[in-house]
Amino acid sequence: MPLDVLILVRAAEDEAHRAEILAQKKAQLAIQETENAGKEAVTTTLARAGSEIAHLKRMSDQKATNDALELASSTANRQATLRARAERRLDQVARQIVERILSAQATSDK
Repeated sequence: MPLDVLILVRAAEDEAHRAEILAQKKAQLAIQETENAGKEAVTTTLARAGSEIAHLKRMSDQKATNDALELASSTANRQATLRARAERRLDQVARQIVERILSAQATSDK
């Protein structure tokens, strides 16, 4: 083979080697950029999820507080209603007892 051809073949091989190294470097850079973008996306998503969880927890706590207040109010109202009904019945029973005592005394006086 003539020397010129060998020089051209060697130059082509060197160029191919440089192109391969450049392609590897570009691929490594692309991989690194993709990894960085993925890590950033994960970090952003985790931060957003944490914020959303905190918001939902606050809303849940507020709802639980409101429900507890509503239940306490409802229970207090039912308790007052039952107490009033019991007091009315107590008055009725007391009158009935007095009437029976008076009736028994009237019967025994005859």
